[in-house]
Amino acid sequence: MDLLMEWLSNFAQAGAELLLQPFYYISIILIALQYRRQVLLERKLFHVRLNRWGLQTWRTFLGGLLAGIGVSMVSLFLGMNLSMEGVLLIWGASILLMLFKVRYLCLAYAAGLLGVIQFVVNRLPEGPASGFGAELLGAVRDLNVPALLALAGLLHIAEALLVRWQGASFAGPLFYEGKRGRPVGGYQMQSLWPVPLFLLIPAHTTGSVLPWTPVFGGDAWLGGFALAGLPVMIGFSEMTTSLLPKAKVKLTSSRLLFYGLLVLGAALLARWFSGFTLAAALLAFVLHEGLIWYSRFEEQNRSPFFVHPDRGLKVLAVLPGSPAEELGIAAGETIARVNGAAVNTKEELHEALRMNPAFCKLEVLNLAGEIKFAQRAIYAGEHHQLGVVLAPDEDAPAVVRPGAVSLLGLLAPKRSAEPRSDRGSQGRSGRAQEKPAEL
Repeated sequence: MDLLMEWLSNFAQAGAELLLQPFYYISIILIALQYRRQVLLERKLFHVRLNRWGLQTWRTFLGGLLAGIGVSMVSLFLGMNLSMEGVLLIWGASILLMLFKVRYLCLAYAAGLLGVIQFVVNRLPEGPASGFGAELLGAVRDLNVPALLALAGLLHIAEALLVRWQGASFAGPLFYEGKRGRPVGGYQMQSLWPVPLFLLIPAHTTGSVLPWTPVFGGDAWLGGFALAGLPVMIGFSEMTTSLLPKAKVKLTSSRLLFYGLLVLGAALLARWFSGFTLAAALLAFVLHEGLIWYSRFEEQNRSPFFVHPDRGLKVLAVLPGSPAEELGIAAGETIARVNGAAVNTKEELHEALRMNPAFCKLEVLNLAGEIKFAQRAIYAGEHHQLGVVLAPDEDAPAVVRPGAVSLLGLLAPKRSAEPRSDRGSQGRSGRAQEKPAEL
């Protein structure tokens, strides 16, 4: 009974510490800014809103809460040596890295960077015994980097599951600048999850002894245990012009799961062989960047999927609740005929729809290349284009250049989409053609 009351008291105290820390609220604000940026880009490119940023923020909040519960349960058996100075170091490193790229807010980067800094600091001569510099160096030396890397590995396993579960629903269609400046359709999948963690740490005063010995901490557990609240953020950022969002998410999730297991294994190895700590820290940082680089390399060497074929119009996205959704049209399919007329341009699509303002009959090529038929009555006030977002042509008003989003990009999202001034000349059937390359 006494042990149960002590657990409840520790949970209450850790929860209060978590809610009093500003980092948890900062992470939620950053998430809201990210989804607001996505909505503004959609309005600028398509003149419609495909997602609601408030709903997206709420969904990521719940996903992060579930991830925090799962990771906290597993971490009870791993343990963590973490002081308030250590929390400040982790968030200080994360915020510093975030100034360059928002995805650097991931704990793997902060843990990897602090592991390298600790390696350097441990080889410096002893400095002054007091002062801010001495306290900072002491906090760096006291960090349990293997435990921090193990936590990063667990968080990436949770992230892989969240990406598989929620990743495709956060995909936002965009017009990208493709090869030779030609616009192509694609999707940006970027999400951050605020994760509240309750970490088991050795008690500073005598308390109840755990019935098991956590992996990290050593003899420090002989004095009892306590719980510490630590807010962290996990997230992923992917873009694709060659795959459907669900296929890209499945691929990304599998790679993140492999990465998380590898980092967790490296951290456990560093726990028993301290000389491996630097290698584990570098692995966490470099391999994470390697996964992102390899994903971009794949995209650059694949043919774009969301471009118009020689006949028909490729569908990039479908508005929720639109006539197109009721007709069963899906992203990646091709509209071949409308009311019996072949459509190869947006103008031809509009003319074909006006042939019968009260009814439409479509011939659509599905993802397997098979023809399917769909028909429906058209009512006043419905979307003039049935609610489909088409892949871009040479008349696309603006494009987004692939690249990582910085903090400035979140605060000034309208700058992310650049107007296009070099539109190609119109060719046969009104389809825009590329300008010849200059020698």
